[in-house]
Amino acid sequence: MSTTRVTAHLAAPRDAVYRALTEPALIVGWRFPEGMTSAVDDAGHGTFRVTLTYEEPGQQGKTTAHSDTYRARFARLVPGELVVEVDEFETDDPALRGEMTTTITLREVAGGTELTAVHDGVPEGVSPEQNEEGWRMALARLARLLEG
Repeated sequence: MSTTRVTAHLAAPRDAVYRALTEPALIVGWRFPEGMTSAVDDAGHGTFRVTLTYEEPGQQGKTTAHSDTYRARFARLVPGELVVEVDEFETDDPALRGEMTTTITLREVAGGTELTAVHDGVPEGVSPEQNEEGWRMALARLARLLEG
């Protein structure tokens, strides 16, 4: 298991960033790395299921041949300030199993919001570098969504 940390400055108010982090209808529009598409099924009561599908057929998925699916639940929410989410891949691969906890803090800064995300419990089958790169790509997409 490993931990990664990413920080991003978003030119948007904290309330708007918080909504994008917690509303499945908004999550689907930004939380995936380049080269993938996203589908989010809202199960209600703070739980949802995300399927990320590779656009290129040669990519190997964690759940199926070409997709990564994980279940997510919000463990703690403080509007405009904090999102703690627990995710777990749907997979048969023991190197990818286990709960991952993402703690996202939002802080008001000049010109917008500073978002800091700490990812604890990243399974050994996911390299910290790949996890960080995927989140940086997703946060760049979030910035475009919020700023556009």
